Amino acid sequence: MSSAAGERVFVGLGANLGDAVATVRAAIDAVGALPSTRCLTRSSLYRCAPIDATGPDYVNAVVELRTALDPEALLLALQGIERDFGRERPYRNAPRTLDLDLLAYGERRVDTPELVLPHPRMHERAFVLVPLAEIAPDLPWPNVAGQAIERIAP
Repeated sequence: MSSAAGERVFVGLGANLGDAVATVRAAIDAVGALPSTRCLTRSSLYRCAPIDATGPDYVNAVVELRTALDPEALLLALQGIERDFGRERPYRNAPRTLDLDLLAYGERRVDTPELVLPHPRMHERAFVLVPLAEIAPDLPWPNVAGQAIERIAP
């Protein structure tokens, strides 16, 4: 792990193609190995059905990082990891070998065509909020009801 000062950051991970559990675990390691970045903690793995899409169930997790990378540089690095894991974007909400979402970057608010922070739909997603509440119970995350989610591994 790199040493890193900087901001408290949360990244969501998900996969629903191939060996999704192994992919999410390997992606957690890849994210923690980014320059000027340190993985502070990771959630359990969770399984849930796709939202606004079809395909196999997703395996999801969230990691808490400390990074000196600025939000745009971190986004580019996360997209590079997705490509390394075979991510393709044939259409909106297509099944994915790996999906990495920058959820929150300290208290920063960003609204550009490339990046919106905090993530604009995270408050609607149990697969984000349940793992977030697990690793960061000190923060005021909203509650999402009516979405089935199952913890599958620590």
